[in-house]
Amino acid sequence: MSTLANPPSILKMPQEIKKSCGDKQVEITVERIKMAKSLKEKQSNDLEKVAFKRKAEGDEKPAGKKEAKIIELDSLLITMPLPHIPLKNIMDVEGKLVYVDEENVSYEFVECDPSTGNQPTCQAAEITDPLRGPNFSVLPQIDKWLQVALKDASSCYRQKKYAVAAGQFRTALEICSKGAVLGKPFEASAEDIASVASFIETKLVACYLRMRKPDLALNHAHRSIVLNPAYFRNHLRQATVFRCLERYSEAARSAMIADYMFWLCGGSEHGVSKLIKLYWQAMIEEAITRAESFSVMYTPFATKIRADKTEKVKEVFTKIHPAYMEYIYTDFQGLHVLPQTVDWSSFPPQQYLLTLGFKNKEDGKFLEKALSRKLPTFTEHKTPFGLLTKEDTVRHMETMGKRILPILDFIRGTQLNGSFWACSGVMEKLQYASLLSRLQRVKEQSQVINQAMAELATIPYLQDISQQEAGLLQSLMADAMDTLEGRRNDKERVWNTIQKVGRIEDFLYQLEDSFLKTKKLRTARRQKRKMKRLQTVQQS
Repeated sequence: MSTLANPPSILKMPQEIKKSCGDKQVEITVERIKMAKSLKEKQSNDLEKVAFKRKAEGDEKPAGKKEAKIIELDSLLITMPLPHIPLKNIMDVEGKLVYVDEENVSYEFVECDPSTGNQPTCQAAEITDPLRGPNFSVLPQIDKWLQVALKDASSCYRQKKYAVAAGQFRTALEICSKGAVLGKPFEASAEDIASVASFIETKLVACYLRMRKPDLALNHAHRSIVLNPAYFRNHLRQATVFRCLERYSEAARSAMIADYMFWLCGGSEHGVSKLIKLYWQAMIEEAITRAESFSVMYTPFATKIRADKTEKVKEVFTKIHPAYMEYIYTDFQGLHVLPQTVDWSSFPPQQYLLTLGFKNKEDGKFLEKALSRKLPTFTEHKTPFGLLTKEDTVRHMETMGKRILPILDFIRGTQLNGSFWACSGVMEKLQYASLLSRLQRVKEQSQVINQAMAELATIPYLQDISQQEAGLLQSLMADAMDTLEGRRNDKERVWNTIQKVGRIEDFLYQLEDSFLKTKKLRTARRQKRKMKRLQTVQQS
């Protein structure tokens, strides 16, 4: 059961390649950081113009209305359950946005907006079959053998021979891996090559989804994002795969990012955005409905949160969810947005506090402790710097897989930005992948790392990052790529080094707490002995 405090009106329903970049991954990441920055600068400039216009119009209106709205949002706590969105509506969204253009071979290139001067606007352009298209002079020419392979694969797909089509799309990926992607390979940009490979990955996602094999589609969905993170459909396709795997929290986050990318890259069709938001909302509802160990409440606010307001939120939560009172946690690490009210062009959008209540007190305490750490480390060694035994590895993997990652995934389903140093949950997944590697669960490790890479590739578009953070991002991407390719080196992976630093910090804090407690006990004992001596003297 979940609660939306002071809910807004509900939305209505309108009508295997691993890109062989290897050492080039860092270079591509740098370019995408620059591209993401230019995109956000352009959107920021547009927003400033809109804000100036609104301010000029607002000066002519009576004062006091905005303040009254803030007070209303910040004081009223009316609650009601989230609405149920029928499965048919969800399938309609997938039919319109996920399986779009199935009858044509389409490629997704990076299209530059000349109006921005030297700052390119990264917008995916879908190009109908280049063998028959009207005008492709401004876009790269596909390699002729690759064209043939893709045309044959597309023909099989249209005939609903999805298994045959998947095999032919895999052949197309092999052709790409040998360097035959564009007609003039030595003049091709890395982004254009990545766009073609990303398109083929998405076609494999569609084939496997049609075959009802979402587990086979998962890595292809992740890699399509790594190759082309700015294209909103890639994120929505990933959301569909997660939905089919019943991983609803992760599907919600993918849909949220899809909607944000649609706006960031210049999407202007409100109907498309409304469909994506509906999908996002449905995934949140499913995630909440299926949660058994916790319940949730979102509370809107428009001003700085005061301590008395936090207590009031807890009081309301307690009245509504008496079965989840063992531990109540309010997330102050990042502010949340909901599809019912979010407007990416209006910053900041309506924000919410997320309150979680747990049936098991230990789960709540564990979560709060995990989220309060500056550097993520969740192994809780009995001997902080000792090697893990196989039994300890299994126990820690179970702890992360059942007590940490599912709740973190749910929290991130309505949180666009997070702490970069915690990499918005990415570092935790990479550390989890290390545990899977020790247990030789290679397939699961590969899926987790591919998912983490998709998140890393997307981060520059979601938040501003400093030069130091950009260096960390590049290192993480390079190490993740090396891990997938089976490369080994003498150095530890970045995420394992960060985990070790986190353990050292925890160990030092524990020593400090132990010292302070011991000192406090010694002081208390001295005071007690002193009082006894005084009493003895007085009695004598």
